[in-house]
Amino acid sequence: MPGTHPNVLIGRQDEMRRIDALLHASREGRGGALVLHGEPGVGKSALLRHLEAAASGFLVVHASGAEFEMELPFAALHQLLTAVNSPPTSLPATHRKALDIAFGRDSGTPDPFLVGVASLGLLVEATEERPVLCVIENAQWLDQASAGALAFLARRVSAESIALVFAAREPIRPPELEGLPRLAVQGLGESDARALLTSAVRAPLDERVRDRILAEARGNPLALLELPRTAGLAGMAGGYTQPDSVPAVIEQSFRSRLEPLSPPARLLVTVAAADPTGDPGLLWRAAESLGFDAATAAQSVPLVEFGTRIRFAHPLARSAAYRAAAPEERRRAHAALAAASDPVTAPDRRAWHHAQACAGPDEQVAAELESCATRAQERGGVAAAAAFLERSAALTTCPARRAERTLAAAQAKLSVGDFDAAADLLTTVRSDDPDQAARADLLRGRLSFVRRRGDERPTAHLLRAAARLAATDPAWSRECYLDAFEMGLLLGGLDHVVEAVREAPPSDGPASSATAVLAGLLTLVGDGHSAAGEILRPVITDGDQEVWAGRPSLGFMVATELWDFDALRGIAARAVAAGRESGSFHALPIGLAMQASATVHTGDLGAAMELISEEEAIADATGAAPLVYPRLHLAAMRGRREEALTLFASVDRRMSLSVPWATALLCNGLADYPAALKAAKEAVEHGTVGVAGLALPELIEAAVRCGEIEVASGALASLQERTRAGGQRWGLGVEAYARALVTEDESAYHEAIDLLDDSTLVVYRSRAHLLYGEWLRRQGRRRDARSALRQAHGLLSDLGVEAFAERAAGELRATGEQARSRTSKASDRLTMQEVHIARLVADGATSKEVAVKLFLSPRTVDAHLRNIFRKLGLTSRRQLRDLPDIS
Repeated sequence: MPGTHPNVLIGRQDEMRRIDALLHASREGRGGALVLHGEPGVGKSALLRHLEAAASGFLVVHASGAEFEMELPFAALHQLLTAVNSPPTSLPATHRKALDIAFGRDSGTPDPFLVGVASLGLLVEATEERPVLCVIENAQWLDQASAGALAFLARRVSAESIALVFAAREPIRPPELEGLPRLAVQGLGESDARALLTSAVRAPLDERVRDRILAEARGNPLALLELPRTAGLAGMAGGYTQPDSVPAVIEQSFRSRLEPLSPPARLLVTVAAADPTGDPGLLWRAAESLGFDAATAAQSVPLVEFGTRIRFAHPLARSAAYRAAAPEERRRAHAALAAASDPVTAPDRRAWHHAQACAGPDEQVAAELESCATRAQERGGVAAAAAFLERSAALTTCPARRAERTLAAAQAKLSVGDFDAAADLLTTVRSDDPDQAARADLLRGRLSFVRRRGDERPTAHLLRAAARLAATDPAWSRECYLDAFEMGLLLGGLDHVVEAVREAPPSDGPASSATAVLAGLLTLVGDGHSAAGEILRPVITDGDQEVWAGRPSLGFMVATELWDFDALRGIAARAVAAGRESGSFHALPIGLAMQASATVHTGDLGAAMELISEEEAIADATGAAPLVYPRLHLAAMRGRREEALTLFASVDRRMSLSVPWATALLCNGLADYPAALKAAKEAVEHGTVGVAGLALPELIEAAVRCGEIEVASGALASLQERTRAGGQRWGLGVEAYARALVTEDESAYHEAIDLLDDSTLVVYRSRAHLLYGEWLRRQGRRRDARSALRQAHGLLSDLGVEAFAERAAGELRATGEQARSRTSKASDRLTMQEVHIARLVADGATSKEVAVKLFLSPRTVDAHLRNIFRKLGLTSRRQLRDLPDIS
């Protein structure tokens, strides 16, 4: 390639060993990923050349990010998979369709994780012939959709003959690559830098010149090679002043090598730099429209290879060529590229070049970009849509239309996590339209929430939006007030929200479920649960209400606060169904976590593990943190002290207010009542809707056992207010056994058992029997106690609620009866993911079907199955179906 230097890898032994180890492991079916990161010129490209040279026997496929455009969604992934020999026809139909949509061959919105699974399938098929090496250059410029898909692949190849190596500048972008194995490529040490300089400069060097070059280069290999070109050895000896940063040194060197070019050659380089596709046909057509012979001009151009693909010697060479051109020359280049782009096959790239060619506002181009944004969003390219909209707004002359496009751009930026850009865009919104002003406030509220910083709480922005809309759109205004209420419950600052809602003008529109919920919550805060229950109960009982569709977490909290299990379970189930239907991997994990927690209440811990495993699989695939509260609930209910306490200690209390309640539940099971009392008091005092209510029975039980009857009586009154407001058998049954603890009224135990007898909430029925049996034993009624305790122990043991089961066993022993030994369950020996896989296979799922559900490859699923069979002493899938706690 013109302008490159010999591939001399001096001082890179450690880095080469790391790369060689990755290749060796991948050959043996233990694939992985590696992100090489460092400053420009530090040697990442040289290491990639070593990587490819060492990858004998591999199929090597490439992809690269591009700097001077907003890449279209999945562009880099398309580059990568184009070189894979496996035909898409080998994939399931749903996977083929996902790739067709992602690559623009079919209409629809792509499912990013089906795209990831389909891509994995293609690569795995290719490994049937030989290992696969994916080389991704300039990863800092990857389009977001491709970055997500490639990061997904990187986390899913541990059991495959596939290696992915990324090269990225610092700081590492995009964020999707965070969490992948990294290798920092540092500058060379002094001795290695001297050796590289000596090998590159054949002429004798004066010591002062050598020291000056070494000092300026700061160990950067490309700078060591380019500095002598930039100033000449005489210039260096004379104290030639270099830019402050090493990349600037290198870029200046590249610019200096372009300066002697003729005007046509300079313009050709500018056009090549402005087109990231590297398509020579497009370049030649653009050059022809500019009126010069590209073939002749190309003969004198350094740093660029004009072949089947246009390639620069280094990304900094491309940057230097583009930035060295005058603004007018860049606009000419983009205008020529727009004219040369096919309006049918490449309308978005054509529009982008048109936009870059504009010297001022242009409504026609702005509208064209808005259409591009719509197409990009339909293909899942929200980041591309944000860039199109931002540029569209900048080219818009009409103030109202500019505000509309700016708001759309800010919303898109916020959706892709570019919070600073979203904030900057919102500062430019100036509108007298109350709807636009309210939308700006709502976006500021969302931005404040996700950034957790700012001069105002998120609720303040939502309240301002609600106030703006009160006169023009009362229904929307009430929705905003309700959103502020939900955020106040989650983040604090509820007093300010309540005051604002009370002062708001009444809504004259038709009653809605949102209005009812807002009124109910306001009553809950002001007048208590009894009055609020009358308003909230009809809305919460009908979980299909539209108000819960967009606020499932709020519905879940309210249902828990009113001890309405049917509503709680229904809202969770509908959230899961909606998440699956929409393909939203933001909404689905929330629904799965809620459904898992609801399932723990029933005591079906295996099903809860399955749901948690699926939620964790999505989190792992997306690089997000898994939702912790269902894991806390499960660990507390299982009652394994060390396992649970280790998990609790790992959770930031600010991120999960469930830790004190879970600790109280665990410690009551372990009969560590002082610890349970302390934790339950903390949970109740915090007052979190839902969690505080669940903590009250734990507080009552621990307080009674610790002799603090006054504390228990006060907690009982609070619990009764909630359960009677809900009027459901779950709450009334729990309240009855809590009342029996405080009053020692035997009839209350009978009442509790009757209320919970037909319930799916077996854990609570078991605990009612346990508490009754303990009370009977303390009354000296050992025979009656044995009957109740036997029931409690049997139920709790079968459920795997180990701490409470052991507590029942201890009570039985105290009556003179030996409890039956608990039969070890198969799930006790498996991880949560292994339980999930085992249950799916026991239900008849194939490895491919399990792989799709958990975003794994079939080979990885088979590896998990081998571990499951080894742990359980099985030899076939059929045997899994015969295990009662698996099937």
